[in-house]
Amino acid sequence: MLFAQTPNTNKDKDNMPRISGVDVPEKKRLDIGLTYIFGIGRNNVVRVLEKAGLARERKINSLSPEETSKLQKVLDEIKVEGDLRKEVAQNISRLKSIGAYRGIRHAKGLPGRGQRTRTNARTKRGKRVTIGALKKEVLAKTEASKVEKAKKEAKK
Repeated sequence: MLFAQTPNTNKDKDNMPRISGVDVPEKKRLDIGLTYIFGIGRNNVVRVLEKAGLARERKINSLSPEETSKLQKVLDEIKVEGDLRKEVAQNISRLKSIGAYRGIRHAKGLPGRGQRTRTNARTKRGKRVTIGALKKEVLAKTEASKVEKAKKEAKK
């Protein structure tokens, strides 16, 4: 019995070169495509390409295997991807463990560089939660339950 082969839907992904463990889009220019790697920004790209001796305007698919390996060697000297993510996570956990102000702010999920939080800071604090006015009945029930809990704790 013959089985029909499923067509390869990831044709674009198959042709993408892997640099530092990241699929870099082949149709983009070198200076844009390399920013897909975590830890490589627009400024770092310029330094990396100068060190590798490559032009910024070239397309990624025009690189020869030798040029790709030269680029990889230059990138191996810089902390990128997993190593950099690991270092950042360790720095944050160190700040938390020593009880630094920034560590406490990280733990609470609040901004740590002096920004206001009464309004704004939505990115760090998450989606808005509206706290409306309570009806008298609901308020009375919550007050009563608080009093009961206090009595139980006093008996113990």
